[in-house]
Amino acid sequence: MPELPEVETVRRTLLQLVKGKTIEKVTIHWPKMIKKPEEPDQFVDALIGQTIHDVNRRGKFLKFILDDYVLVSHLRMEGRYGLYEKNEESDKHTHAVFTFTDETELRYRDVRKFGTMHLFKKGLEENELPLSQLGPEPFSENFTVSYLEERLKKTTRKIKSALLDQTIVVGLGNIYVDEALFRSGINPERIANTLTKKEYNLLHREIILTLDEAVAQGGSTVRSYVNTQGEIGMFQLQLYVYGRTNEPCKKCGTTLTKTVVVGRGTHYCEKCQK
Repeated sequence: MPELPEVETVRRTLLQLVKGKTIEKVTIHWPKMIKKPEEPDQFVDALIGQTIHDVNRRGKFLKFILDDYVLVSHLRMEGRYGLYEKNEESDKHTHAVFTFTDETELRYRDVRKFGTMHLFKKGLEENELPLSQLGPEPFSENFTVSYLEERLKKTTRKIKSALLDQTIVVGLGNIYVDEALFRSGINPERIANTLTKKEYNLLHREIILTLDEAVAQGGSTVRSYVNTQGEIGMFQLQLYVYGRTNEPCKKCGTTLTKTVVVGRGTHYCEKCQK
């Protein structure tokens, strides 16, 4: 599933492609992905004539800022947006088409059909699910060391489980939790409230640095991720542990281990993360 760096990269490329375009027609081929309003026809009708003024991001969600509405979109595992000419053929995995007045189309493709779309009146999107319970952005001033320590001190979950919790901090998934924990020297099975003050400080720093470096590289192409213009991310070349099972640790040479923590495949170094 795309995490913060991948979604941020998609956001940036989407903004270049669709800002200022006005929606003339909307076609939905997979109505189940429309979660709000309940009737897909209402979703379609509301978007006609709306202009896209901005594309923002909240955690792993994209936010299309329109005249009167905000369209909140989650890509899930395989969701992709692409801009096409109106006369270009689409395939069976194209589930939503936003036709613009300039004869171009923004198409949403999703092989697994897990993606979701919610439409809110502008200004109300943060008051309801799926955005209302999200924690702070890792790059925001609200994500401080004190905040992270306070939240983690309240839980007896394993640290990996806590960091995957989007109500604590948004945007982290399997890849970047494994990477931040390795860079912090923290074992993914440590109980979150047993970390020392020094470890909380180090973890806070490495979460931000890891995500910042990944954004600069366009995210990580692990499996099928590409951005809106079909370009792969490059941060996977810098990964320390994720996806490197049985390979040598880049720091100490120890063979890396893969285990399962809270149902997720987890990669770490037994020596660097005792």
